[in-house]
Amino acid sequence: MSSIQIILLLVIAAVTGIASVLDEGQSHRPLIACTLVGLVLGDLKTGIILGGTLELMALGWMNVGLAMAPDTAIASVISTILVITAGQGIGEGIAVAIALAAAGQVLTIFVRTITVFLIHRADKYAEEGNFKGIEIMHITAMGFQALRVMIPTLIVTLISVSAVQTFLGNIPEVITKGLQIGGGIIVVVGYAMVINMMNIPHLKPFFYIGFLLAAFTGFNLVGFGALGLCLALLYQQVMQQRNQMQPAGVPAATGSEQVYDDDDDLDA
Repeated sequence: MSSIQIILLLVIAAVTGIASVLDEGQSHRPLIACTLVGLVLGDLKTGIILGGTLELMALGWMNVGLAMAPDTAIASVISTILVITAGQGIGEGIAVAIALAAAGQVLTIFVRTITVFLIHRADKYAEEGNFKGIEIMHITAMGFQALRVMIPTLIVTLISVSAVQTFLGNIPEVITKGLQIGGGIIVVVGYAMVINMMNIPHLKPFFYIGFLLAAFTGFNLVGFGALGLCLALLYQQVMQQRNQMQPAGVPAATGSEQVYDDDDDLDA
């Protein structure tokens, strides 16, 4: 691994660590983080595949109240580095990512506990009207979040490929298989959450069409993406033409029409 690759990986690690708190750019999500790491390491395909798989798992990882979710930033960056540099499969990457997410969860709690001190300092600066001090506290807190991912990433990049392969090879099969099975269950939960969000009656036929094509044809993901885009554009054009043809005074179709009885006062 070259020095330029290590520097770029540290930059990606810093961005993902900060984004895991800001949530604005969503660059800490596995699909983005793994893809960027794969691009830097010259294996974009593996990065996208691993990122897509971890993304479905991470759909169920969310902070609820005081419960801290597993860390997707560390899991995404480091697991992709280990898979690509050590030549491992996606299954091994999932097993490593789950373990890293759990370790990152503990590290996240530790870092956020430290930032409590910075928050109190920012409150003090706010009482004094010291805006510069408030900005410094905010930037320092984000710096801790960046280091939270950068330091483990740097350690992994400095380890030799043979050491990584030896470490992964020494993991008992019962653990890796168990984590793969658990990861597969989480993926199913992620699919269920996506389908639940798509629970719109007039759009369900498109979902069934895609399912049937996936089951009985040889379409790949690129073909399905292009087909979905064409169907979306076709649906939009049909609905626009239908709304334009509506007579004056008739409400436009919204996809779930309701029938109203306007002569209720005449019913006996």
